[in-house]
Amino acid sequence: MIITKARTARGVFARALMFVGLAGLLLLGLPGAPQFAFAASETPKDQLDQRIHDYILAHPEVIMEALQSLDARQREEEAAAAKAVLSSRADEIFRDKQSPVVGNAAGDVTLVEFFDYNCPYCRQMAPLMTQVMKDDPQLKVVYKEFPILGPDSIFAAKAALASDKQGKYAVFHNALFSTRTRVTEQVVLKVAADTGLDVARLKTDMQQPDIQSSIDRNAELAQALRITGTPGFVVGDQIFPGATDLATMKKLIEQARALQK
Repeated sequence: MIITKARTARGVFARALMFVGLAGLLLLGLPGAPQFAFAASETPKDQLDQRIHDYILAHPEVIMEALQSLDARQREEEAAAAKAVLSSRADEIFRDKQSPVVGNAAGDVTLVEFFDYNCPYCRQMAPLMTQVMKDDPQLKVVYKEFPILGPDSIFAAKAALASDKQGKYAVFHNALFSTRTRVTEQVVLKVAADTGLDVARLKTDMQQPDIQSSIDRNAELAQALRITGTPGFVVGDQIFPGATDLATMKKLIEQARALQK
């Protein structure tokens, strides 16, 4: 799974702050150090700092335990928030008219993928997505262009959305993922010509405001769903990041189908 740089930077910064603050704040309530809480208001700051320092040296595992507990709590809170978004913004996620649809447009289960054409894990998933649609004629797939890997990816996403205006999104999408090199502007335009697209019209359509607004909406929606990298999938009431195998994908689809009965 490719993770956005912003997410990585936030994680590093947050952990740095936690290491600075946890020693003084959390140790006051640790079972093994009740004396800190009792004497905190009466002990001079330099002596208290030294006692906390000595305790950490004697019990370094408390920092890791505290971080693990905090991480688990944050993951639970983020998952709950994402589930709330999944419910309140279902139309944007599953029924957005600006998002290309492949498979059975009237299918009983919708699988949503957030992806980037230059993501190797997304490329790995492309044939699996084709196979799962072939095996499940009642599956609707919604593609969310989520270009996070630079200008080449943004150009490819715009071209793909523009190809939908010519009724060739699925063909173009699969052809881009079939390339064995980085999907650059030159590669995109060559694939467009090879798949029978009107390249001049494609370039014009790529500049239309609705193309950029679709990409912007996808990015904002991914953030709300806590999808911080590619690929990211949504099906039923499940949000799951990263590449997976065919059996797992089918299981998740069947679980979503069972919820509707």
